[in-house]
Amino acid sequence: MARLKKLKSTEPQERPYLNRELSWLEFNRRVLAEAQDQTVPLLERAKFLGIFESNLDEFYMVRVSGLIEQFEGGLLEASVDGLSPGDQLEAIAAVAAPMRQEACRVWLEIREKLAENGVRVLRMEDLNPSQVATLNDYFAHEVFQVCTPLILVPNPSVPFISNRSLNLAVVLEEPSGAAKIARVKIPDVLPRFVRVGRRYDFVALEDLIQANLQLLFPGVRIVGAHLFRVLRDADVEIRELEAGDLIETLQETLRLRRFGDPVLLEVNEDMPEEIRKTLLGLLKLDESDCFKLSGLMGMDGLFELSRLDRATLKYKPHVPYLAEPLATTSGLFETIKKGDVLVHHPFDSFRTVENFVASAATDPTVIGIKQTLYRVGAQSPIVESLLAAAEAGKQVAVMVELKARFDEDNNMAWAKVLERAGVHVTYGFADLKTHCKLCLVVRREAAGLKSYAHLGTGNYNPATARTYTDVGLFTDDEAITQDVAELFNYLTGFSMQRAYRKLLVAPINLREGVLKRIEREIKHKSGHIILKLNSLVDPEMIDALYRAADSGVKVDLIIRGICCLRPRRNIRIVSIIGRFLEHSRILCFGNDGKPEVLIGSADLMRRNLDRRVEVLVPIMARPLVEHIFGTILETYLHDTSNAWELKEEGGYVRRESGKKPLDSQAWFATHPGSKQLLS
Repeated sequence: MARLKKLKSTEPQERPYLNRELSWLEFNRRVLAEAQDQTVPLLERAKFLGIFESNLDEFYMVRVSGLIEQFEGGLLEASVDGLSPGDQLEAIAAVAAPMRQEACRVWLEIREKLAENGVRVLRMEDLNPSQVATLNDYFAHEVFQVCTPLILVPNPSVPFISNRSLNLAVVLEEPSGAAKIARVKIPDVLPRFVRVGRRYDFVALEDLIQANLQLLFPGVRIVGAHLFRVLRDADVEIRELEAGDLIETLQETLRLRRFGDPVLLEVNEDMPEEIRKTLLGLLKLDESDCFKLSGLMGMDGLFELSRLDRATLKYKPHVPYLAEPLATTSGLFETIKKGDVLVHHPFDSFRTVENFVASAATDPTVIGIKQTLYRVGAQSPIVESLLAAAEAGKQVAVMVELKARFDEDNNMAWAKVLERAGVHVTYGFADLKTHCKLCLVVRREAAGLKSYAHLGTGNYNPATARTYTDVGLFTDDEAITQDVAELFNYLTGFSMQRAYRKLLVAPINLREGVLKRIEREIKHKSGHIILKLNSLVDPEMIDALYRAADSGVKVDLIIRGICCLRPRRNIRIVSIIGRFLEHSRILCFGNDGKPEVLIGSADLMRRNLDRRVEVLVPIMARPLVEHIFGTILETYLHDTSNAWELKEEGGYVRRESGKKPLDSQAWFATHPGSKQLLS
């Protein structure tokens, strides 16, 4: 819906918080900087552009759409930093539009350099007659059948334009002189870049379609054709209701997501004003909801290019380390029995986690497995092991979170497969997302029943485990495994448990537990707090950290994405952006010379602390504590290749490399934790 002139908030105030939305945009600016970085291999730079646009799309589909709803609903409540929804929408547009335009410029630079290295993305006019004939034949036999022209104007009902689709607005003139506008969707079922003869020559699919439009509109004069793209509200809420209705409701939610209200229109900057205004009118958007771009639209297609088999234009392959005691399914539980095991992915292989579940499936002494699944992925060795365990007669219970945004389809499909195999599948709570990463294995041993657990910071997803940095703990600690067992009773049954031995569990005791540890550091005055998180947003946590810094506590924050806390005396804030997505959550407290370390699934955001089931687990083994505190966190804090420092006004500057540059991710790749801890 078109927005009226945005209302200004009341008198601006000096506030201690940075705006959440603008902080997120600064994070995406750092992603864009990876695409700008001349030291990053060319195809990786192209991939970072795809990540940048995918991030920005989701931001508009979820965060901006929410602000629009607040504004149009008349909600004028200011954010914690003092901005009304209208103020935030204005500020976002002022930052996001130039940033997206800069991405167009970066692509032109990358395309030119790719051409110098034998990978050419050509225009139709660059081709010789033989190549044009070959592509036109491809259009006739492969593309024509899946193109469906639809009249937009004049039309008594506006045809639906799907979310994130790339389209051509085709201006037509009938013999009578009457003008019409048709829409041709660029089919997303075909490769975005069509190969031309040579192995690494391509033409964008939209260019090929535009060159053959006359075949779609025979006998009609084509006046012009202009690319455009639409983003829609994808944040459709799941209403609170009985768990038995959750799958049906979620299916309806996914259907509604496709038809959400438009929130952004992207057009080529050479699109005539009349056509642009017509599209804005059809979509009920105004000029502030439009990006005018001078280059590639729909940069998610660059993921396709980045998969080309050109090793010299990519990062050197990374081979995760697999420690011998963790390499096979036999003897894994005996290894854990000797002492807790810490793994740091992707530097340590994710096969360790897969082997843990596979061991449980095949070990005759294992009688039960309990597992949470948040983002499973299209292929899942872990789910295959759970299926095998159920077929072998073991007791298997799985908590599948159906509300993992944009992964709902995969999770529903796996849930149905698990149920058919006899697995006890539950879906958690309608009003809480279950975000914790837990696996519990129960064995019948000579001394009786014994439990083993894996608790991690990342999803049980082999694809993301290759590109996300996460840490995981394997333990047979009786207090921890009993806590995990009781937490599963809370997730799968009916439990009002409010106390745990060692775990911090949101929304029960996690907020209180973290605040108590911050207050403990304040009492020590010369304390030290190191937090490595994806996001730091919660005002109560920020205020506690301000109090700690004011009392003399040294506060080191490694925050990849959103950070609403401003740096000040005793507070240092860095963001690590590199080849791998920093995803691990680690909280470390100096504790008067006896460091306490917790790892887990929770960021310090209201949603994580109050509206999700999250877990932080303390690391009990001193060698592991020392490794996390003295090796992992210290290496991140001294990074000079991937680190950006947050300034008080909210901007970030890249840290100077100095005489001895340190790339923390490259260092971890050659110094995997399990190699050091298990040798």
